[in-house]
Amino acid sequence: MAIHEFYSGEGAQSRKSPEFHYQEETLALVKQPHKLFIGIPVEQNNNENRIALVPNSVKSLTGQGHRIVVESGAGLKSNFTDQDFSEAGAEIVFSTEEVYKAQIILKTSPPKEEESEYFHPGQIIISPLQIPIITESFIQKLKNKRVIAIAMEYLQADDGSYPVVRIMSELAGYSAIHTAAELLSNTGGGRGVLLGGIAGVPPAKVVILGAGVVGEFATKAALALGASVRIFDDNVYKLMRLQNHVGHALHTSSINPVYLGYQLLSADVVIGAIHSGSGRTPMVVTEEMVAKMKSGSVIIDVSIDQGGCFETSEITTLEKPTFVKYGVIHYCVPNIASKVARTASVAISNILTPLLLKVGLSMSIEHLLYNHYGLRHGVYLYKGCLTNQYLSNRFNINYTSLDLLLPSSL
Repeated sequence: MAIHEFYSGEGAQSRKSPEFHYQEETLALVKQPHKLFIGIPVEQNNNENRIALVPNSVKSLTGQGHRIVVESGAGLKSNFTDQDFSEAGAEIVFSTEEVYKAQIILKTSPPKEEESEYFHPGQIIISPLQIPIITESFIQKLKNKRVIAIAMEYLQADDGSYPVVRIMSELAGYSAIHTAAELLSNTGGGRGVLLGGIAGVPPAKVVILGAGVVGEFATKAALALGASVRIFDDNVYKLMRLQNHVGHALHTSSINPVYLGYQLLSADVVIGAIHSGSGRTPMVVTEEMVAKMKSGSVIIDVSIDQGGCFETSEITTLEKPTFVKYGVIHYCVPNIASKVARTASVAISNILTPLLLKVGLSMSIEHLLYNHYGLRHGVYLYKGCLTNQYLSNRFNINYTSLDLLLPSSL
C-alpha cells in the first residue's frame, strides 16, 4: 500500500491537521511455472521400437521438478532398461491405466482405439498422426474424451520447418537407400543388382521424388554408394538448395508426368519422399506408370505416413515390410526410422524435451498454444473440437479453428 499525506487549511502555512489516506498500489502479476505430470506407456504397436523420451531427457525434466512415470518395459526395444529410467528420476509403474493418469502422454505411434478408454478430459496426447491409419471412429472417440491431441509430424519450429519430420527424414533418407540396396539383391527378391555397380558394370539407377530432407539424405547416401541419381521436385528452389548442399551438379527436373514416366521405365529404385504440411501427400506416380517399370525394381514410399505418393502403395509393417505388384517390390513402412530405434529415440527426445520444458515454464498449455504458433500448428483435436481442416474434409466432421477456441479459454 502507498500512503499519501494531505493537509487541510488555508494555504501552505496551515499544516495543523494532517490526514492520511491509503491508496491501492498495483503489483505486477508474477507467472508461476507449473509442474508437469508426464506418462510414457508401452507401445501397443508391435512394429514400433522407439520411445519418446530417453533417460538423459528424463533426467533433465525431473531435475526441474517434473514428474515422469514410465510403464515397465517401455524402452526395451530401444535398448533402455527400467533401471536406466529409474536412475534418471522416473517412476516405473506396471499398469497401463496408471500411466494414463498423467497430464501429458507421449507416444511414438498413434494411440489405438482401445487405449482411448484411458483418456480423460483436458489430457494432452502427443504422438504421430499417420493419416492412412486414422479412422473416423477413432477421431470421434477422442472428441468424446475432450483431450488435446497434438501430431508430432506437424509441430513447427520458428523458421517454419518441421523438426520431428526433419530429424526422422534424415534417418529415413539414409535407411531408404540401405533398404533399397538390400531389396535389389537376390536374397531381397530383387533383380540381383549392386546399387553402386563395379568397374565395367553400370550402377543402378535411383529416382528420388522430392528434394526435401529425405530426398537430400537419400541422394547423399545413393551417391556415396556410386548409384546414378535423378531427383524430381516441383519446387525449383529446393532443387537448387539440394544441389548446393551436395556440392556438385545433379540430374534434376520438375515433376513432369511425361518425363517422370520415361525415367521410371529404366529405374531400379524409386524413393517417394514428398511431404505435405497439412494433409495427404500428393500422388504423383500412377498405377499405369508402376505397371511399366522393370520387374524386380524397388519402390520405397517414405511418404506413406501421409498417404503415399504412389497409387499402388499400401501401408506395410516392419514384420512384413514388402509386397509385390506388377512385378515391382513395394516397401511402405510408415515408421522406417524404427529400424534404428535407439538413434531415432534420442533424436525425438532431443526435440520434445525443450518443448516440454517450455510448457512447464508457462502458466498453462493454453497460454503456450496461444503464444507458440509452431505448437498450435500440431493440434488436431482440442477439447471436443476437430481443428484439422484435412481431417474435417476427409471424415465430414465439423471443423473449428483453434484460433477461435483459445482466446475463450484464457
